[in-house]
Amino acid sequence: MEKPTVIIILGQTSTGKSDLAVEIAKKINGEIISADSRQVYKGLNLGTGKITKKEMCGIPHYLLDVANPKKVFTVAQYKKLADENIKKIISHGKTPIICGGTGFYIDAVVKNINFPEVPPNKKLRKVLEKKNITELFQMLKKLDNSRAKNIDKNNKVRLIRAIEIAKTLGKVPKLSKSSKKQEYEFVKIGISIPYDILKERINKRLSKRISSGMIKEGENLHKNGLSFKRMNELGLEYRYLSLYLQGKITKKEMIEKLNSEIYKYAKRQMTWFKKDKDVIWITPKK
Repeated sequence: MEKPTVIIILGQTSTGKSDLAVEIAKKINGEIISADSRQVYKGLNLGTGKITKKEMCGIPHYLLDVANPKKVFTVAQYKKLADENIKKIISHGKTPIICGGTGFYIDAVVKNINFPEVPPNKKLRKVLEKKNITELFQMLKKLDNSRAKNIDKNNKVRLIRAIEIAKTLGKVPKLSKSSKKQEYEFVKIGISIPYDILKERINKRLSKRISSGMIKEGENLHKNGLSFKRMNELGLEYRYLSLYLQGKITKKEMIEKLNSEIYKYAKRQMTWFKKDKDVIWITPKK
């Protein structure tokens, strides 16, 4: 019996993944599952470049707005929901299309990764919260050097979680593939555009989001109880919005810093995706 096909549209920020996913969904009777680690959060719209209702063109989208931004949403939670939605879409006789730029989320589903079940340790977290990023990274290095080598050492939340797991299990276990045979046939399509064009697109897209009210979105999130500390943890746009709203940087500095950091992030995304030899790369004409 043939395995059901799941299509994956991946690539860097600002390459037009969402538009392509919608185009494909219209042609093949597909429905879309987002694979973006910040678009899962409610209210993080302009800052994350979340697809609008109009842009969806009536195609159902899943795993947008499923989490409270005040709480950390994990890759394990993402995998569980993505697996459920793939089954649901197939049961409707439609084709699931996973679309996004968070490589870890995509790998979790495609490689059917098992995640360690370690509940949060509030007492330990309180202690770790008081430490700075450098201290946390050094701690993790002593506990589990191999995990320290592949973690984002500027992400305090991830560092704390890795230390928590390492202290509970003795070390951060290597993420293992499930022994269960993969039920689907995955077709991965990657969008690649030249870096000079990508840089221009990032700048234009940021400018459009700011003029559409991205700063106001940041103000509203904070008014509704999202702390500046948590905004900082959410990274990129929200990190610099929080600094601007606190008067620590000017609007001009925020824009300059964001253009530079989003571009660096795009390069990191490509480093991740290029490791996957199964991706079929395309370069759009426009």
